[in-house]
This record gives sequence, C-alpha cells and structure tokens, in this order.
Amino acid sequence: MTSPHALVALPRILRVAGPLVEMECPAAVAMHDLVLLGAGRLPGEVVAIHGDTATVQAYEYTGGLAPGHPAEPQGRPLSVPLGPGLLGGVFDGLLRPLSGAGDLLVTGGPGGAPPGRTWPFTPRVAVGARVAAGDALGGITASVPLRLLVPPGRAGVVTAVAAAGEYSADAVLATVDGNEVRMAQTWPVRRPRPVAGRLPAVVPLHTGQRAVDLLFPVARGSTVAVPGGFGTGKTVLLQQIAKWCDADVIVYVGCGERGNEMADVIEELSELADPRTGGRLSQRTVTVANTSNMPMMAREASVHTGVTVAEYFRDMGLDVVVIADSTSRWAEALREFASRMGELPAEEGYPAGLASQLAAFYERAAAVRTLGGAAGSVTVIGAVSPPGGDRTEPVTAHTERFVRCLWSLDRDLAYARHYPAVSWVDSFSRDAAALAAADARAGDPDWPDRRAQVVRLLAEADRLADLVELVGVTALPPRERISVLAGRLLREAVIQQNALSPADAYSAPEKTAALVEATLTVIGRCLELVASGTGADTVEAVDFTPLLRARESAGPAQTAPVAAARDAVLSRLAEASA
Repeated sequence: MTSPHALVALPRILRVAGPLVEMECPAAVAMHDLVLLGAGRLPGEVVAIHGDTATVQAYEYTGGLAPGHPAEPQGRPLSVPLGPGLLGGVFDGLLRPLSGAGDLLVTGGPGGAPPGRTWPFTPRVAVGARVAAGDALGGITASVPLRLLVPPGRAGVVTAVAAAGEYSADAVLATVDGNEVRMAQTWPVRRPRPVAGRLPAVVPLHTGQRAVDLLFPVARGSTVAVPGGFGTGKTVLLQQIAKWCDADVIVYVGCGERGNEMADVIEELSELADPRTGGRLSQRTVTVANTSNMPMMAREASVHTGVTVAEYFRDMGLDVVVIADSTSRWAEALREFASRMGELPAEEGYPAGLASQLAAFYERAAAVRTLGGAAGSVTVIGAVSPPGGDRTEPVTAHTERFVRCLWSLDRDLAYARHYPAVSWVDSFSRDAAALAAADARAGDPDWPDRRAQVVRLLAEADRLADLVELVGVTALPPRERISVLAGRLLREAVIQQNALSPADAYSAPEKTAALVEATLTVIGRCLELVASGTGADTVEAVDFTPLLRARESAGPAQTAPVAAARDAVLSRLAEASA
C-alpha cells in the first residue's frame, strides 16, 4: 500500500543530537504525533513545536541519522495494538514482540502480538442489535476470558457479526454503524481510556506477603511506591507480588533495569504454576522489558505503554496490577532528554515538570465502572531507586505525595537478612481504614485490632532497642524485657518471609491471620506470667522454636500446624511457670 506521504515532499531532518531530532514542521503535525525518521523509519514522537521546527524524541538508536534525511509524519499519536495476543508475551517499550528478535531489535514502529496466532470467538449479539461504547459484542477465549468490546466513541446498530470460530488478531469480527471492529484495537499510550465513573477503592489486593497485607495493605485500584536503596530487595519483593497477588492480569514493566533480572522474572513466571487456572502464571502476565541496554527514550514510553495495556484489560471487567521497576530510571530518561532540549533544570537536574508527569502516571490507577457497566481496577506499584538511599531526592519526594501506600525498604533490615525489608517505621497505608471495613464485612472484624496491636508492640520494641544496646536487656524491668521479646517474636514468626521456600513464599490471608493470632496469644501469655510474678529470665529461657518455625512448617494456606505450634509453646510456658 502506498503511503499518502509518498506523493508529496516529505519534511527533512534539521539536527540530530542523540535521541533528540529536529525536523521541518508541516502545518498538519501536532504534539505527540508519531514520526518515522530516515530510511530506517525509526519511530519518534513530537514533543515540542516552535514555529516551523518540530522537536522529536526518537525511540531508537539514531546512529546514521543525519540532517537532510526524510521524516514521515503519521498523522496520529503514538499508539499500540491491544488484543488477546498480549497475554503471555514479552515486549519492548513500544510493545514490539521480543520473542525471536535475536540479539538486536529490528527497528520500526509500534508493534503488537506476533502474527499467525488465532483465538476462539463466540458472538453475543445479533445483527440489528443497538449497542453503545463498551458493550460486549462477543467473547474471546484466551488464558483469561476476554470480551470484544465496542470501541470508545462508537455506537449504533450492529450490521455484521462474525460466526463462532477461530480468528486472528487483525480479523474484523463485527461492524457497528459502518465501523469495523477488529479483535485487536489500537489506542494512544498517553491518553487514558474512558470510563463511566470511578469507584471507591475498598476491596483489598492480597499480595501473599505478610509484611504488606498485615501492616500496610493496599486496595485494588490504589497506588504504591516502593523506595529502597541498592541491595534492599526491591526487585525480589516486586517479583513476589507479581507471582502471588490475586489480580486477574499482571503487567510487569522492567524500565531500565538489568537484563539478567528481567530474564530471571520471565523464566520464573514461565515455570510457576497458576493456582487459578492450573496453567503457567506467565499466561496471564504481560511483560514489557525495556532494560538498561535498550534505547533510553523507550523507557519513557514503556510506563505509559504498560498502563495502557492494563486499562485495556480493566475495561473487560478485570483487576490488573501494573508493576513498574523502576520509575527512577524513567525519570532519569526524562532528565537526560530535558537537558538535550535545553530546558532549565530544576532540583538535581530533573525537569520542572517531573512532579506533573509522576502525578499523571499514578493518576491512571483507579477502581472504575467501565463503559459497559462492569467493575474493574488498575493498581500501580512503582519501585523507586533513590541514589544512596536518599529519600529526600526529587523522584522519591514527589512520588510520596501522590501514592496511597508507601512500602519503604530499610537497609538495616536487609543487611540483617530480614526479608522483605519493609520498614514498619517509615512506611504507611492510607487504605488501611477503608480496608478494615471491608474485612469486617468479610467476617473478620478483629483485623484492625490485631494490626494496631502488632504496630504498637513493634514500636515499643524499637523504642527499647537503643537502650538495650547501651545497658543490656537484663537491666530492663521485666515488662520491658518481654516487650523486647515480643518484638523479636513478631519479626521472626510473622513478618519475615522466605521467598525461596515453597511453604512460605506465599501466605494466604487465613495463614497470616493464624500466625498473628498465635504470636499475639503467646506474647499475651508471657506478659501475664511476668505480671503474676514469674521471672523474665524464666520466660525468656522458654524454647519458642515451634512458633518461629510455624511459617515454614505450615503450607501456604494451612492453619492447623500454626495452632499446634501455638499450643506447644503455651504448654512450655505453663511448665516453666509451674
């Protein structure tokens, strides 16, 4: 097919400086339009227009591109194809498949699912039916049940619908008011997909990580930041959440991270069994891998690409989690390009619009009522890598302003081999109050009290820690000595979790509740014994090993071994005080 631009003189490139390209600007070119640069048709996006000159950020390596080469405006914004072929796939920042790409990526515009695949389609409407935007025209059988929806902005009478059968992603499955509806649909990555309205985020997202689910829970449709310095376990924690959280679809965006870490994620997801479907977890995961050795500006697009993919599945009535690792690398790409454009730098050289861009990214997370009337959600979890662990640097400071939950990773906990190293001092959850009401409705009204008791005991143990280092635990009054013991029991029996253990990598809500109840019961009994005159030395000398090992001896959803461990420790306490 001949390009419409082939019949007219194409604008020319004026200047090339790394990923920044200046070109002649025809009147039809608009902000965020896609432009193909040079004979290699390198994709780029218009980011500034000054008179008759347009500035383009290129998403490929620009070696060999020179002034005088042609630039081909596409007349549309940077868009990606969305369809069932995304599930189980690994893509770059422009959603081009990486499978079979070899050592070097083939340049070109945004891509989609590899050709040749087909999916079963079952129509749900008849010719002559009147439909509106977001209505389901049929069902698509994939690793996650999907629907063919009327695209936003389209409505009218169904004039044609395909029969049940197997179809490829580019097949026309229906016609609505003269508009073809294909299985795969394109959408601009920077434009949020429309919804009927936002819903309150009151349903918990269970991650299977006790430190998070107990102390700093997150709601479906909420936002989380995970700041932590090098070696604090950010990537492992995010991988654990990707494996075990109870979302329908996972979108994992590796933004500027090391290639070997992304390879580990992809390999583990492909080997892990999905408890929901019995297949592989990778079959309901979309991986956007834009590693540190890939073009820098593709990082900037990758986070928007990931959220756009998540919104597509959300519109099906699914709960989606977007994991961005890490937003700091994304911000560094913004900083480098801003410096090439000659923008006035703000704090630490970042562009003045950094806060606005972070806010726009996290704002796309929400629990919504879709155009078709279904409920869906997008939860965004973004890792932050502050240089030297400095949480006052701009990316971390701005991110904390916009998120609902903060899971701050503590270097001292990590160096003490306490994982996940989520600090109970520096972290917070603004969703906790709303989720307490949800737990009460679900039949667990005591969850807020257990959480408050754990937080109080941990704070008391931390307050005494410095004093213990100075004078020793034996110099403390008996009750304070039991408070120190309580902190150790909570840390080792409840909050610590072994990501490599089949029994402990995932903790179901009932197992978490059982471990907390057992530990608090034992702590309460210790306090009663000391209050009744039993010496603190006697209580401290009791062997608490059954309780400390209960998290490993009990399966991911088992509670009986936890209760047995609790009873064994209570029996030993009774013998010691006799």
